[in-house]
Amino acid sequence: MSAVHESAPQEAFKEAPAPDAEDNAESAKRRQILEGARKVFLAEGFDGASMGEIAKVAGVSKGTLYVYFDSKESLFEALTTEEKQGLAEVLFKLDADDPDVRGVLRKLGLSYLSRMGTPEHISSIRMVIGAAEKFPRLGQSFYEAGPCQGIARLSAYFDRQVEAGRLVIEDTGVASQHFLDLCVSGMLRRLLFSVGPPPTEDQIQRNVENALRVFFAAYGPNAPRE
Repeated sequence: MSAVHESAPQEAFKEAPAPDAEDNAESAKRRQILEGARKVFLAEGFDGASMGEIAKVAGVSKGTLYVYFDSKESLFEALTTEEKQGLAEVLFKLDADDPDVRGVLRKLGLSYLSRMGTPEHISSIRMVIGAAEKFPRLGQSFYEAGPCQGIARLSAYFDRQVEAGRLVIEDTGVASQHFLDLCVSGMLRRLLFSVGPPPTEDQIQRNVENALRVFFAAYGPNAPRE
């Protein structure tokens, strides 16, 4: 299997959509390609996937595929970053005006850990790690679209809670990383190495409750200060 960069053939670009093509049609075709790519990457891995197989599964010609993405790397980058951005938007919709901070964080922790522990997500992390050595930009894009976005959104939420006196945090960026790391503690590493099945609901709830206890011990309004 080869991870050699697959460049677009010159003739491929002759199939480019007409300038007056409707935006929604373009978006639908792009989404169709991304969905096909997702299936192939999950089944074959980054190295094992080919543009020809992706085109076949997506139901488009190889020429059409190259109109939208000029290489396997650019397609993989678009797929992973868009999925991570979408996930961050869904998971980190936090109500800054809700006074029940523990309840807000519990809901976030349960959703976050449930999503992080799925076989599909674990596979995507492994693929990015494997590809990042040869293509560092893929790893950077994945990190910026996912973890960085999540931390930024959670940090903004914590800023509001500090202003309201509900939390005492010196660096909300660090505190955000602490909370997310506490949620996946002892679980994500095991899954990455294929040790045991995905976490059960009870295991997820225990992890999140432990994370909340430690987090509020450090950052709660009544936590001891130096």
